[in-house]
Amino acid sequence: MTDTAAAHDLSDPAVDPFSVAEAAAAVIRERTGVERHDVALVLGSGWGQAGDLVGETLATIENTDVPGFAKAAVEGHSGTMRSVAIGDTGRRALVYGTRTHFYEGRGVRSVVHGVRTAAAAGCSAIVLTNGCGGLRPEWAPGSPVLISDHINLTAATPIEGANFVDLTDLYSPRLRALAQEVDPTLDEGVYVQFRGPQYETPAEVRMARVLGGDLVGMSTTLEAVAARQAGLEILGISLVTNAAAGISATPLSHEEVLDAGRAAADRCGRLLADVVGLI
Repeated sequence: MTDTAAAHDLSDPAVDPFSVAEAAAAVIRERTGVERHDVALVLGSGWGQAGDLVGETLATIENTDVPGFAKAAVEGHSGTMRSVAIGDTGRRALVYGTRTHFYEGRGVRSVVHGVRTAAAAGCSAIVLTNGCGGLRPEWAPGSPVLISDHINLTAATPIEGANFVDLTDLYSPRLRALAQEVDPTLDEGVYVQFRGPQYETPAEVRMARVLGGDLVGMSTTLEAVAARQAGLEILGISLVTNAAAGISATPLSHEEVLDAGRAAADRCGRLLADVVGLI
């Protein structure tokens, strides 16, 4: 490993993850030609096509060219990040085509590196999207749902040391209200993150429901905590791609997730574009 690579190795406890985020933001500034971005978007499973409707892509960067980032590990995710124009406002969105999942085993620092890089790049808000299982039968596959709160069952946190971060109103009431102005039919729910990569058992889904969960998945909560620590305003949107185990009458599959995303791409893309324009 070269000295430069070692300095950006997030698995090394001696490396400062915020310094790596600053180094990543510097590369993004150089490659995009703009000093700062305003809003970041993380496109989860089922959301890839939706990102195309947010605005004109003005620059594309391979993840592997940016310190601390890796290629996409999940089918349906893109291994690039894009600098996207937000209408004709002169503002920019930093759009991540993939995320690092906790189940990949690369450590929590890698999971939240994109969030910390967004903050270092100047973003004041972040939109976290995901594909998930729905616990409410009225939410058909293809339904977007705002995240009102979460339950983190990973037994992990991105916060290191005695930093006591307040998670009250973690998912911004202001941004949720903006989203519901754009689409008044949007419901809200509590998102429950499991470690993965296996899907939840029916018993685990029943547990999540008893705990107050409405949505189950394998991402988002650790990123949201890191975003709050970094001072970002957070909007979380889940795309219900399937009914959760024990609710669905059919076996779960990743192809089902991708199919639901393709079917809902236009609605979700327009929702993202309109909301980002208002943030």
